[in-house]
Amino acid sequence: MAQEGAPAIQLIDEKGSFHEESLVEFCKAVKLSECGLSYAVVAIMGPQSSGKSTLLNHLFGTKFREMDALMGRNQTTKGVWLQRAEGIDPCTLVMDLEGTDGRERGEDDTAFEKQSALFSLAVADIVLINMWCHDIGREQASNKPLLKTVFQVMMRLFSPRKTTMLFVIRDKTKTPMEILEPILRDDVQKIWDEVQKPGKHKDTPLTEFFNVEVTALSNYEEKEEQFNEEIAELNQRFQNSVAPGGLAGDRRAVVPGSGFPFSAHEMWKVIKENKDLDLPAHKVMVATVRCEEIAHEKLQSLAKDEDWKKLEEASREGLVAGFGKKVSSILDKYTSEYDAEAGFFDEGVRVAKRNYLISEALEMIQPAYDSVISNHRTNALEKFKKELQAAAESDDQEFTSTVRQCSEKALASFDQACTDTSVSQAASTWNPSKAREKLVRDMNAHGQSLRTERLQQLKSNWQKRLEDAVGEPVSALLDSAPEDAWSSIRELVESETQKVTKGLATALAGFEPTREEEHAILTDVSKYSRTIVQKKAREETNQALIRMKDRFNNIFGHDEDSLPRVWGEDHDVRKITKSARVAALKMLGVIVALRLNPDAPEDNVEDALLTLVSDADDDGSTRDGSTTSNPLASSTWAGIAPEDTLLTPAQCRSLWRQFRAETEYTISQALAAQEAKRHGNNWLPPPWAIAAMLVLGFNELMAVLRNPIYLPIVFVGFLLAKAVWVQLDLQRHFQYGALPGLVSISTRFLPTVMETFNGLVAAGTAKPEEAAASSNSSRRASQAKLADEDD
Repeated sequence: MAQEGAPAIQLIDEKGSFHEESLVEFCKAVKLSECGLSYAVVAIMGPQSSGKSTLLNHLFGTKFREMDALMGRNQTTKGVWLQRAEGIDPCTLVMDLEGTDGRERGEDDTAFEKQSALFSLAVADIVLINMWCHDIGREQASNKPLLKTVFQVMMRLFSPRKTTMLFVIRDKTKTPMEILEPILRDDVQKIWDEVQKPGKHKDTPLTEFFNVEVTALSNYEEKEEQFNEEIAELNQRFQNSVAPGGLAGDRRAVVPGSGFPFSAHEMWKVIKENKDLDLPAHKVMVATVRCEEIAHEKLQSLAKDEDWKKLEEASREGLVAGFGKKVSSILDKYTSEYDAEAGFFDEGVRVAKRNYLISEALEMIQPAYDSVISNHRTNALEKFKKELQAAAESDDQEFTSTVRQCSEKALASFDQACTDTSVSQAASTWNPSKAREKLVRDMNAHGQSLRTERLQQLKSNWQKRLEDAVGEPVSALLDSAPEDAWSSIRELVESETQKVTKGLATALAGFEPTREEEHAILTDVSKYSRTIVQKKAREETNQALIRMKDRFNNIFGHDEDSLPRVWGEDHDVRKITKSARVAALKMLGVIVALRLNPDAPEDNVEDALLTLVSDADDDGSTRDGSTTSNPLASSTWAGIAPEDTLLTPAQCRSLWRQFRAETEYTISQALAAQEAKRHGNNWLPPPWAIAAMLVLGFNELMAVLRNPIYLPIVFVGFLLAKAVWVQLDLQRHFQYGALPGLVSISTRFLPTVMETFNGLVAAGTAKPEEAAASSNSSRRASQAKLADEDD
């Protein structure tokens, strides 16, 4: 029995009016808003007087009005009625729809039954399709036309929502369900496959919209007890129908219970206002269904056609010769078959479906066509690249002309390939112009990329020539640092730059550059000469201290004839030191800045640097050569731009300090050598030393005079000392000072004494001529050995 306070309501009357207020009151009565998403909607559709209301009343305990057989078979349920099921958890709403194929509405007034059927499919989670067992396999009684139309319109009006279609087969016969159920499922699948689907649902399977279930019931009047048992079993399937895996499907589009009245009303409004639900007459409908079936059959045959499969496979792998003619022939074959089979149907429908067949076939073929066109475009582009690369490598003089020739050849080849690929049925819609435009863009891009690469390579080659011509001479000039170094560098750079830019301008002619482009390239190459000079100058400044020391040592350690200087008493060490320092500072003055601008005013860098020498000679100078009035106190050079500065005044002062510190030892060595030379020229002791020796050595002198035998001993000792003196060359050892001389003699004294004794012994035992020769030979060998040791 229905729940008290919630009787059945007429949701939609027979005229199509939706009773929204009654639905709102009904939802309040059953407390649907408290259910949230835990509720289900069940609807039933089927032929008029087929026992739909009776089935619902027994299955759900509802109180829908049933037909009185004694009063005749006529329409009982009008419109759509709604009531809550009794004893079903969760809350389940049951809709009883007006039966289809009723004589009251007639053949031409079927719009409402289609609308109500679509409404039930859109709103309900479970739709019962009530049908007699003996109607399975029939066209009208089994609701096939209705389902076909509703399926098609529903896909356009609603997003996919999984609805369960439960086919209830009434008055089952001896035919087993294992035979009836597959037939029924195949019929539903065929209906789905044959309906015309919009683009977004073209590949959507039936299972996206529906779960198809089938059950069967015995005859209610003849087998009432068995019927009730089967109803009880079916009732259990509706318990917990909204649970995962339940009968209610996936419920993707379910709305909360509080929004159900508004949602149902909006759905009915959409269905009522849609013109597609004004269905055609029976004849047109049959033509529509049949022509559509034929068109789908031809499309399926085309998809399975072996010739087409070969063409499709070949289009994916590469180029296909005669693609257009082959495809046109295949399309003509299937359109001719369609014309033969559909020739007796309504002309308007037949033509429309023929156009649909061609449109769908072309849509199937177009990916292969696009693939073939793309392959031709790729092939033309690759040929263009290879031919251009080969031509460019052989001759760069006419590069731009070569690009044009290769482009024209590739486009002609592509156009011919497109003509061969054109399909006559799609000549007005398929246009390879976009592929051609892309080919042109790709060729232009590749040509421009290769041109840029070649121009860069050409510019680099000429820059390399300029560097080869300028780099080494500039390094040599900066290394020697003459007074006219920068004027020579400017002349060299200007001369070589003119030669290079002239040759480069001739080489650029084949690339047909614009005036601005040519000017930019030539300007870059001209400016590169400054980069070369700056690089070489940087190398010199990085070794400025070494260069200054080399220049100083060259002047300080060599005389006017470039021979090593032997310091003597006549050398003015102070003057030579100053001269060497001035030379080092002049060399530094050359490399402190770039002087490539011939119009630049004379700078005072050299004068400023020479003040370091002047300040060093002043009594008020500091150790690092800086004074309170030093022009090097500035952070920049007067008359030299910052970008031309290589060494700032502060860096020069730092270099000067390091230079002086590292050259002081050389100067001190020269002074020490000069002092040693001065002392080496005077071998007699001073007079006071002679007087002291006479006074202190008087006793020894008297002893020698009293004992004459000491005289030969003294004489032999003198000769021996004289021989050792000559052999050691003491004057040479002491020219650099007493300490270095003593160290040098200490290592040579004992060998020299032994060699002298050996010489005297050999001279005493040999003949006079041999003794003289041996003595000379020994003396020369000893001198040579000493010379080698000094070296």
